[in-house]
Amino acid sequence: MTDSRMESHMAKPNPAPLRERDITRQIAREYYKEFDSLIESDVIIVGAGPSGLICAHDIAKMGFRTLVVEQSLALGGGFWHGGYLMNKATICEPANEILEEIGVPCKKITECEGMYMVDPPHATGALVAAAYRGGAKILNLTRVVDLILRRDGILEGIVVNNTTAEMAGHDIIHVDPIALESKIVVDATGHDAIVVDLLHKRGLYKPVPGNGAMWVSRSEQEVMDRTGEVYPNCFVIGLAVAAVYGTPRMGPAFGSMLLSGRYGAELIKKKLKQE
Repeated sequence: MTDSRMESHMAKPNPAPLRERDITRQIAREYYKEFDSLIESDVIIVGAGPSGLICAHDIAKMGFRTLVVEQSLALGGGFWHGGYLMNKATICEPANEILEEIGVPCKKITECEGMYMVDPPHATGALVAAAYRGGAKILNLTRVVDLILRRDGILEGIVVNNTTAEMAGHDIIHVDPIALESKIVVDATGHDAIVVDLLHKRGLYKPVPGNGAMWVSRSEQEVMDRTGEVYPNCFVIGLAVAAVYGTPRMGPAFGSMLLSGRYGAELIKKKLKQE
């Protein structure tokens, strides 16, 4: 049947007549009901880029209460496009298996060993959907401003505020932050390594040097070699690893982001199972 014939046989949908007051009431009810369950988690992942999203998917599927906190409105970090605003991106083997597992086609580049090409909007959308399917919860427009530290510097969660309030500045709008507790905090914030930098500001970790100049193969291997726990109850994954250790940057090559997120989830599982 042609598209025109299908359209001629399609009944006109009639939208249900929603009331404005009911929309507001139900949004508020659902939000605060869910928010109450997010105050305590097993794992909080700071940053909803590719490493944070696949890590959240895996940890939540393991049965751990998992919350992702993202300061931006949109999820996905820098994976929405490739380099130089060209929306194609490369990944290395075996990271293609992770994307193919969640339904993202990966084109093998035959003239470049181990290279695959992906459409970043497709891949990012699929990662967001996978995190939700796995059971993770997400708070966007939420900025981490401090840490919960108890008993000689034991990390037990994060302190957050609404991103828009923080952007306005305390001189214009002073809004106190709130706290979210967890057993593990994961720094998946990329170049800024926000969580580890906050540990440094509290005198608990060395300065964050930031990533070095580009060297893709070295960068991706270093990310995998150094993914893990950098401070008790604090793990680093993805590009935050390069920032914390001062290793090279990798540009629009996202394979180690995915591999690091998955490997980090396994390390976190081992840590939580030991408790």
